[in-house]
Amino acid sequence: MGNADTLAQRLDVAAVRALFPVLHQQVHGHALAYLDNGATTQMPLEVMDALRRFETHDRANIHRGVHTLSQRATDAFDGARAVLKRFVGAGKAHELVFTSGTTEALNTIANGLWAGGPGHAWLREGDEIIVSGLEHHANIIPWQHAARLTGAKLLILRADEQGRVHEADLKKLLSPRTRVFSITACANATGERPPYEALLQLASEAGALTVLDAAQAVSHALPHLSDLACDFMVFSGHKMYGPMGTGAMVGKRSALEKLYPLRLGGDMVDWTRYEDAGFAELPARLEGGTPNVGGAVGLAAAAQFIERMGRAAIDAHVHALRAQALAGLQNIAGVRVLAPHAKASALVSFVAQDAHPHDIGTLLDERGIAVRTGHHCAQPLLDQLVQGPTTRASFAIYNTPEEVDRLIAAVAHAVKALR
Repeated sequence: MGNADTLAQRLDVAAVRALFPVLHQQVHGHALAYLDNGATTQMPLEVMDALRRFETHDRANIHRGVHTLSQRATDAFDGARAVLKRFVGAGKAHELVFTSGTTEALNTIANGLWAGGPGHAWLREGDEIIVSGLEHHANIIPWQHAARLTGAKLLILRADEQGRVHEADLKKLLSPRTRVFSITACANATGERPPYEALLQLASEAGALTVLDAAQAVSHALPHLSDLACDFMVFSGHKMYGPMGTGAMVGKRSALEKLYPLRLGGDMVDWTRYEDAGFAELPARLEGGTPNVGGAVGLAAAAQFIERMGRAAIDAHVHALRAQALAGLQNIAGVRVLAPHAKASALVSFVAQDAHPHDIGTLLDERGIAVRTGHHCAQPLLDQLVQGPTTRASFAIYNTPEEVDRLIAAVAHAVKALR
């Protein structure tokens, strides 16, 4: 535990925790230990303040008014976009499109590649789409739908018994018919960190459009987009200390231009007649309707919070907490941790003999410990690895070694009680 203590000291976790009011409460008579960060992180005061400032000082619709508030709101929205492009390492060839989160972004890509009719569609009958076996449902179901609607074939880069995916297996799947390859930067159900850099490179060299789901990496280990053979990268605000209902799709402009817009209406057109319409340039053409301007401002504030705290420091901190949790859980008889080798992760997912995950989660909640139980929207992977649901604890900048100790002791108690 010494390593985790040292890192916590370096980050001054006590000072960090003071920025998150929600953490300072009792649950069932116990101090809250919030370990469900893989689902949603909490928001610091500076993000709340950014939201409040916009809503109380600048709230107006953007791009459509000459009055002062509209101009301020437009500047705030455009400024948020610029902050986030720097945050993800977007280059001159990239553009960022605001979305409601990772799910909308992936749906926009998967459906935008076939919508629009003849002459517009990237995906056609006989094409092949490859997704990894590690994926969240949001990176499987839209591709299932796209394959059904186009006559394309969906192929799965399956994980092995340890939950890993391999370059050699992708090479076997790639063909001249491969049009899309999509993979996560970190499996939300296991913590597996695939070699996505090499996998994206292989798929790109084969001529496929490449998609990276960075939702689980964005809060601490977000890759630098310009260093990747990646056409689209997507993420959510609520997993990076930002507002719910916010997120982004960042991609090469040449790839984004292949997407037929799915939200048709105001602000995404250049001109309109009764018979026809012309679409605006990127990013506006993919942001139809009134956007969540306040959410964009909050999302940018969350990115600035992460940068101020230091990405490397956050990364090291959550990895140390994960290592501590792994060691403790593995010492409990009958407990199996998935992907124990996944050191570059901020979560542990586990099963216990003769103890249902939902029951474990309920008993942990009685001790003030919030975890996630179930299939984590990754049922195909968990059906393969454990034939059922798991309990998942996931860590963030404000978690402490003491909370991990509480987790381990509470799991040991729950397993003993349920047996």
